[in-house]
Amino acid sequence: MSRSTDRVRAQWAAARPDLDTSPMEVIGPLKRVIALLGEALDPLYVDAALTGAELDVCLRLRHDTTPTIARHLADQMLHSRAAISKTLTRLEKRGLIAREPSPSDRRAALVRLTPAGEAAVDAIFPRQLAREVELLEGLGEDRDRVIDALNLLAEVLGKRV
Repeated sequence: MSRSTDRVRAQWAAARPDLDTSPMEVIGPLKRVIALLGEALDPLYVDAALTGAELDVCLRLRHDTTPTIARHLADQMLHSRAAISKTLTRLEKRGLIAREPSPSDRRAALVRLTPAGEAAVDAIFPRQLAREVELLEGLGEDRDRVIDALNLLAEVLGKRV
């Protein structure tokens, strides 16, 4: 089977033989998987109360027993503080999260999901999980190998970031 990156790597080898294009063997399929996953899940959010990015944030808050601060969300999710702040502002305007001043840090606000936010998560998340089950059915017996490989990749990349 020809890999999806073979043609591109061959083109780069012809144009710039000095470049090591071997990372493309891992990064190329990873980017393709991310794009295909987005394409498969995006229709779920068309009429939903949350976007995919908003759901990711709300999922972090859904079972928190105590409010958290935006900086911790950004760190956990590996997003910029600015991106998390924008998402939280959109969610707050729609009444899906609430912010309150932190008693221990006047510069920070504690963030929690509101009952409306919980309801929005509870409405869309089961649909997303069902779609993901459907998408991954084809892995069959290879599922554990894929999980192990992805966890190894995350661990290796985590040491470099």
